[in-house]
Amino acid sequence: MFFLITGASGSGKSEYAENLVCKLSKQDQITEKKYVATMEHESAEAQRRIARHRALRAGKGFKTVEAPLGFLTGSPEPEKELASCGGAVVLLECMSNLLANLMFSLGMDGEAAEEEAVRQTMRLREQCAHLVIVTNEIFSDGVLYEGEMKEYVRSLAGVNKRLAHLADGFCEIVYTIPVFLKGEELCPY
Repeated sequence: MFFLITGASGSGKSEYAENLVCKLSKQDQITEKKYVATMEHESAEAQRRIARHRALRAGKGFKTVEAPLGFLTGSPEPEKELASCGGAVVLLECMSNLLANLMFSLGMDGEAAEEEAVRQTMRLREQCAHLVIVTNEIFSDGVLYEGEMKEYVRSLAGVNKRLAHLADGFCEIVYTIPVFLKGEELCPY
């Protein structure tokens, strides 16, 4: 199964995704759960958010794979982890960070980053039993973006649209409540 979960900042999408991974793991008696972390660690704000997410998933049995650039890094660790995902339930947290890192850390243009993010997602999906991806709903804030940020928003919309089409299940978390747009009957809770 492949689930895509979106929502605004602070909506509860990360907690919902972690619980979904745990339910899928229990339902199918899969012991291996991997958390693909895409946030870069440079800022104090990033460190605070990373600590919060680690606390949220503490005791849930996740093995964390640091992959801020996905599996494109050339570093052997993410590639090795991808190769060993067979049979695991994988949570990628989150697509908006991965896309931003591809664009702003690697300097890819929006179109190339969008293609790379979707390519990596589908490759990861082929390697695991279940894939759950968290992304962000940043399109209704009423802000008119310009330049690189406008390109990023357009590219994230493209990635989200393509992944929603490919996913078995797709929901938006609104104040901790999942609103399914696709595949609600496949969700184990």
